Amino acid sequence: MLRRLALTAVVPLAVLATAVPASTATASRPASTGPVPSAVPTSGPFAAARPALGPLPMPLPLPGFLDGGEGTGSGEADEARTRLTVSVENTGVPGADGTFELECGPTGGTHPEGQAACDRLAEAGTTRAGRQELFRETPEGTMCTMIHGGDAFARIVGTWEGRAVDTTASRRDGCEIARWNSLVPVLPDVR
Repeated sequence: MLRRLALTAVVPLAVLATAVPASTATASRPASTGPVPSAVPTSGPFAAARPALGPLPMPLPLPGFLDGGEGTGSGEADEARTRLTVSVENTGVPGADGTFELECGPTGGTHPEGQAACDRLAEAGTTRAGRQELFRETPEGTMCTMIHGGDAFARIVGTWEGRAVDTTASRRDGCEIARWNSLVPVLPDVR
């Protein structure tokens, strides 16, 4: 409803923005005594055609609550809605295995690298591709190199920027290794 209301307010403003400069340009001309040369045909098949009023203005950016959350809203509000439980096992790194809580905005929980992990999540959240890809599992049938990166396994559950997250990560092949590495420092660096 708010989105429709905002759009109905923007459209008349766009029409006014293009019509007013065109009308003031004709009204501000000095009165001439002779015929005014014009590129607009006054007779023939194109006489009924009207000239364009000028370029349309760029659309105004809508606030985040009107555009379905895709706009550039306050990063603090999104960051405050991040609360994840990260469970890691079989990394071979001392202190890396276990279950850790991660909260962002303000940073809290038991995650050993909480601030760095929140910074990584915020960085990924600034781009649409990052928001879509960060926790997405490798699609079935994807061609991946057959490199075994170890027996490390992780599960991440919770909310990130208000979206539900429930995903696993491993290092069983090249795609999963790359995915794990993109989640460091949310997940431990086991390279």
